Amino acid sequence: MKNYLAVFTGTAAGRTDWDKLDADTRKQREQQGMAAWGKWMQDHAADIVDTGGPLGKTKRTSKSGIEETSNNIAGYVKVQAESQQDAAKMFENHPHFSIFPGDAVEVMECLPIPTKA
Repeated sequence: MKNYLAVFTGTAAGRTDWDKLDADTRKQREQQGMAAWGKWMQDHAADIVDTGGPLGKTKRTSKSGIEETSNNIAGYVKVQAESQQDAAKMFENHPHFSIFPGDAVEVMECLPIPTKA
């Protein structure tokens, strides 16, 4: 089995649409979403390597120094699967974008650190 990092992405437009929902509708969707997310975690418990979680604001460090920045990454989870396709299939109809205002889940293989031969 290989390990895969899944990052949950979202857009400003999705967040704006979410914020337009009335408070009762948003609360109902939050409760529905958290229940569905919990079920997803339970259904895939054997394949979850790191439960991950939501991510906060971003700082960027480069040759120019440290600065505030933003990106579309909202959270992550690390899973194991036989292939990248199998890992990606775990996220079909995920509550991140089927209930919450998330945009997508991007799945990439975690490669080993190269060592000297």
